[in-house]
Amino acid sequence: MIDDPLGPLDPEFAAAFQRDNSRPACQLYLISPLEVGGSFPSRLERALDAGPVAAFQFRVKNLNQHEAARLAEPLQRICADRDVAFIVNDSVSLAKRLGADGVHLGQDDGDPREARAALGPNVQIGVTCHDSRHLAMEAGEAGADYVAFGSFYPTTTKEVKHHPEPVVLSWWSTLFELPCVAIGGITPANALPLVAAGADFIATSGAVWNGDEAAAIRAFSEVLG
Repeated sequence: MIDDPLGPLDPEFAAAFQRDNSRPACQLYLISPLEVGGSFPSRLERALDAGPVAAFQFRVKNLNQHEAARLAEPLQRICADRDVAFIVNDSVSLAKRLGADGVHLGQDDGDPREARAALGPNVQIGVTCHDSRHLAMEAGEAGADYVAFGSFYPTTTKEVKHHPEPVVLSWWSTLFELPCVAIGGITPANALPLVAAGADFIATSGAVWNGDEAAAIRAFSEVLG
């Protein structure tokens, strides 16, 4: 756990929390697998046609920008045709090159203020905040459009060191209007406690791409209502 200057959350807060129904309903935030070539565009179409998805994050590693852009462009068109926000992971320069709807920044991927200056006022900027309320508040003050907490559950998608409790979502949604994303090992079977805790978006990857993507999206749709 990151040393958070705000200290530990009171567990009684979680017990007393009631989700604010005036906030929009929790939505699905779909993250790509690392391999997005070959038949993946068809799989993405199938997933997005199976149920509501608010955003799709293009997440690839160890590719030069030219190759990443080549892989991203057909996926971006698929998202645009379905009014799904296309978010680029990590790279402000790639997001700018593609004219993406947004960029998601890890703690080592740059300052949201610099991303805003490069991408303009209308691009969505998200920031990974692990299990830290302090980092989330800093991200909000820096102009982020959403903050992401996780990993809530074990995941094989990436190596994780931070495991917040769902109460951090309750705390955030009680005090701030800025949306929060829950991420990390989330499946249709374990998503509901995070929705109840206050998540505005549920981010998922392996639960969709490791099996029948359409069936998984339909299952998430039932949970998110």
